[in-house]
Amino acid sequence: MRHEAIEAMTPFLDNLYANPSGSHRFARVARKALDEARDVVAEALGCNAGEVIFTSGGTEGDNSAVLGTVRKLGGVAVCTATEHHAVLHCVEHVDGVVVQVNNVGSVDLDDLTRVLQEATPDKPITVVSVMAVNNEVGTITPMRDVARIVRKHAPNALLHTDAVQAACWLDLREITPLVDALSLSAHKFGGPKGVGIMVLKAGKQLEPMIFGGGQERDRRSGTHNVAGIIGAATALHFTDITRADENERVTKLRDRLVDDIVAALPDVLETVPREHRVPGVAHLCIKGIES
Repeated sequence: MRHEAIEAMTPFLDNLYANPSGSHRFARVARKALDEARDVVAEALGCNAGEVIFTSGGTEGDNSAVLGTVRKLGGVAVCTATEHHAVLHCVEHVDGVVVQVNNVGSVDLDDLTRVLQEATPDKPITVVSVMAVNNEVGTITPMRDVARIVRKHAPNALLHTDAVQAACWLDLREITPLVDALSLSAHKFGGPKGVGIMVLKAGKQLEPMIFGGGQERDRRSGTHNVAGIIGAATALHFTDITRADENERVTKLRDRLVDDIVAALPDVLETVPREHRVPGVAHLCIKGIES
């Protein structure tokens, strides 16, 4: 974890350990900190604070986007073949459609277009989920192209992106405006495990996955993990302001590693051109060696 996140969390694990839904003075302190954390997240993501939902992680956010939409609206869910299981298994669970990917692990835009065009009025496509960055080979998805295709051929569908692998490397302000929903996991950018962030744009509705006190504006229930949320918001803020320098540093390290491997071994293939993948991923195929 980032030390800034640990430092920010610590008071809320000790003497500020109050339920922000309470009505007493200590609860109001916790509520104020929670609201400030939501504002920090919204600034880093380029959305409104009211569109931020705190969750237990990327898996919950992904499940909420896919299953929450289908349970609310019916219809068909669509995702790519390389999605994280938190998306892929949801789409398979509701008998959705899986779009193929190209030779660098990114969505096949032609196949996406075909799938959307083949939708019928009795089985409309209600949710499309495409990851922002492939979490194995590091390919950066052309989200602007994905959004253009979805808006043209399935304008009423909720467009969701699993941006868990993107948060460290990409400015999410360039992605959030393109989609209706977005999922993050705090531990991927130096925050605590078990905390997630979901963006759900105004006007978009999902069937809640967790019922109870309606703490997240009735979109998600459960007592807030104030310390974890503050840790997540702090980590996201510092990731955001250090991203450019960190990308430059990690790119140099990755390129040095890959260049040395390619120079030392015969028949090494880089699966994705470096300009199309995030700095933190080096993915190689070596002839004669099984993965």
